[in-house]
Amino acid sequence: MSKSIRNIAVLAHVDAGKTSVCEQILYHSGEIKDAGSVDQGSTFSDSLQVEKDRGISVRSSVFSVQQGDVKLNIVDTPGHVDFSADVQRILQVVDAAILIISAAYSLQAHTETLWNALQKRGIPIILLLNKIDRDSSDAESLITEIKREWKIEPLMIQNLDNEGSADCAVANRLNAIPEDLVEQIIAHNDDLMEAYLDGSVPETAKLEQQMLEDIRAARSFPLLYASAKMSVGIEELLDFAAKYLPPPKISDEKSFSARVFALDQDKNLGKMAFVRVYSGQAENRKPVFNQRTQNEEKPVQIRRISGVKFEDVNELKAGEIGVLYALGEAQVDDVLGSGVFEVPEMPALHTALLSVQVKADDDKDYAALAAAMQKLNEEDPSLELDWDREEQELHVKISGWIQMEVMERMIEDRFQIKARFENPTVIYKETPSKKCTGFVRYWMPKPCWAILKFEIEPAERGSGVHYKSIISVDDVARKYQNEVEETIEKSLKQGIKGWEVTDLNIRLIEGEDHEVHSRPGDFKIATPMGIMNGLQNGGTTLLEPILSFVIKADEELLGNVSSDIIKMRGTFESPMIEDGRFVLKGTLPLATSQDYPVKLSSRSGGRASISTSFLEYRPCTD
Repeated sequence: MSKSIRNIAVLAHVDAGKTSVCEQILYHSGEIKDAGSVDQGSTFSDSLQVEKDRGISVRSSVFSVQQGDVKLNIVDTPGHVDFSADVQRILQVVDAAILIISAAYSLQAHTETLWNALQKRGIPIILLLNKIDRDSSDAESLITEIKREWKIEPLMIQNLDNEGSADCAVANRLNAIPEDLVEQIIAHNDDLMEAYLDGSVPETAKLEQQMLEDIRAARSFPLLYASAKMSVGIEELLDFAAKYLPPPKISDEKSFSARVFALDQDKNLGKMAFVRVYSGQAENRKPVFNQRTQNEEKPVQIRRISGVKFEDVNELKAGEIGVLYALGEAQVDDVLGSGVFEVPEMPALHTALLSVQVKADDDKDYAALAAAMQKLNEEDPSLELDWDREEQELHVKISGWIQMEVMERMIEDRFQIKARFENPTVIYKETPSKKCTGFVRYWMPKPCWAILKFEIEPAERGSGVHYKSIISVDDVARKYQNEVEETIEKSLKQGIKGWEVTDLNIRLIEGEDHEVHSRPGDFKIATPMGIMNGLQNGGTTLLEPILSFVIKADEELLGNVSSDIIKMRGTFESPMIEDGRFVLKGTLPLATSQDYPVKLSSRSGGRASISTSFLEYRPCTD
């Protein structure tokens, strides 16, 4: 059955027309009678009221369409960078992607971020140039930029006619494969290339088979055209995706295993856990083991995605995407079942750089707001809810102002609570300034006994935390050493400057337990004391988040923009200037540049644009 399934993520930068393409897919497949409009708030994918009002997707939605004998499970993902955590989760459960790029713009920074993530995961990709009906559409320039920036030669599957008009159209080049496309297809096959150079043109069937293998191996990247507005290129996209994108990768393991990638609520059945099944099968009312909680729960109902609705089924098999109902303890990113599967590594698309406190407008709603935030945190663990019960404070980590405004609206719409978010603060980090040792002797008042000595040293920037014990179990019993290791992460949540400590190596070099006085938990208490002692001895360096940026504006603004960057402690490369416009790339500290997009837009009368993405943490110089 899995061979007739395609699990596909649809990705794009903001305003590339992603949701409109998804509406056209549903319309052309017969799942809806009329394609909805983003402007009118009538699309299927954007079901939340805040999505309808803002005209952007803020969370992923799943639907399916049937294309011949192939079922396409499609996940429409958010396009705004503030909601990249959702996109990151989706890329761990799909087998292919359609990356939509607006032909009316040059290559956007977020599109490049998505492309790089897909490349690192080795996910097969269809490049779809949308909005070819726009007056400003310039597919040729965009393709030239793609070739230059991404160092690829896309497979030009179609010809584009009447670009920039309502009469735009696409024509399939595979009906009679031209010479330039033949040469692209055989580039990865030495035998076909040798025969071609000897004057033998491969048969169409061989060329199509070679193209299929290369696309599924993410060696070749087909490029197609579309206009969602004019309903052009959608059937061709569906046909191509069904034929050339790969079926799910499934494990030979017989035991059930699945990953929870989203949560929602059903008013009758309770919590909905959206899962991708990797091995075995989930069965109705058969206990499901949760590897995080180490508990079992029974789904009271199992449903499979069917068009824009859900279909009741008795089981969900390997390769399928579906919903398990009433798993009360389930959280996003949970691994379900006893089966073993390799969780794909995913390059970080999301890094929360701001912390913000959320308050109820009415103090009597505090408890209800806390419960609401816990639910939202279950659905999006990247919020990292910090609930200080003594101070009655709720803090979450966010990516930007749009996310904050959307959450405020969601709390009101969904939970009927009026809440406000305070001004966000930049999230700094700490790292050891030099090699040092930390010591703790926790032995009073008895009975207690835990003696530890750590060696702490700075590590490569961005490497995270590495821990190793080099002491014998004769000095500290294994069970106590395990307590130390389990406590390291919590010990680094707050350093001597008040921020999380990162990029360091920690070694346990000495220790002692007592066969009479040591108790479970002694080493959990002692570990943060020893780590803090070491950090105080060696000191820490404050790290601040740095953004990479791309600014595009009229040439006469170059001097002012360059001056702005310098004042914000930024750096930039030599500008690229063409046709009276410049492109400037560089880096900026988040702390000095949060409001710069608004200033730049005001200064340029809306003709300048800036796109940013998180680059790294660097020592703070201010």
